[in-house]
Amino acid sequence: MSAPHQIGAFFDLDGTLLPVPSLEWRFIAWLAAGDEIDGGHVGRWLGHFARNIWRDPYAATFENKRYLSGLRESLAADWERSLDVDSLRFARLGVERVAWHQAQGHRVFLVTGTLGPLAAAAARLLPRQGPIEACASELEVREGRWTGRLSREHMRGEAKARAVRELAERHALDLAASYAYGNCLADLPMLEAVGHAVAVNPEVGLERIACAEDEIANGGGPQRDWRVCVWKTPEPARTRQLVSAREPR
Repeated sequence: MSAPHQIGAFFDLDGTLLPVPSLEWRFIAWLAAGDEIDGGHVGRWLGHFARNIWRDPYAATFENKRYLSGLRESLAADWERSLDVDSLRFARLGVERVAWHQAQGHRVFLVTGTLGPLAAAAARLLPRQGPIEACASELEVREGRWTGRLSREHMRGEAKARAVRELAERHALDLAASYAYGNCLADLPMLEAVGHAVAVNPEVGLERIACAEDEIANGGGPQRDWRVCVWKTPEPARTRQLVSAREPR
């Protein structure tokens, strides 16, 4: 059996620990309310999308951060300072699950496609009993301003699995004894990388795979019979009390 510090718990953020809207959309709304983005930023985003949608729909959609082009990197810190303790209403059962892992001595990580500065802020705001490391999509910065490009691959799909394996190597984790939590097919490689996978608020495709209901959807591979959970109730407002360390359902 692995020692507790050799066990990792890898959590997706948007749709798993954090209900809609996504963290990036919340940031965009804050930028718009503060007149930090205008028609020019939107136009650059649309231009990049139009040029790349037929050649590379994935890059045109998920890797396109042109709306941030020229904006100060420090805006992420300004946004975080604008948040109060109830701004990010994490799923209550997700918060309990994080607390349970940390009470066991497991290492907890956020592995998410959202922007790195936003993921780091979420890790700090998430009610917790210990440190949480965020692994996310990182933005390219030049002279203190975002270029609108990513500095490395978007944290989605196989990139999540690679990140989990890199974290496991860095921290000497036993992936066969580790846990992962995700809500969509983009999380599937991460879920497959560990011994204990949990489909949280799963979209239809992921739920069918998790429950091994459809052999075609499962790619003809081994039956998984993963745990399926619903974490949609936000934690109560006006509280940052540490939650119970029992293992939630």
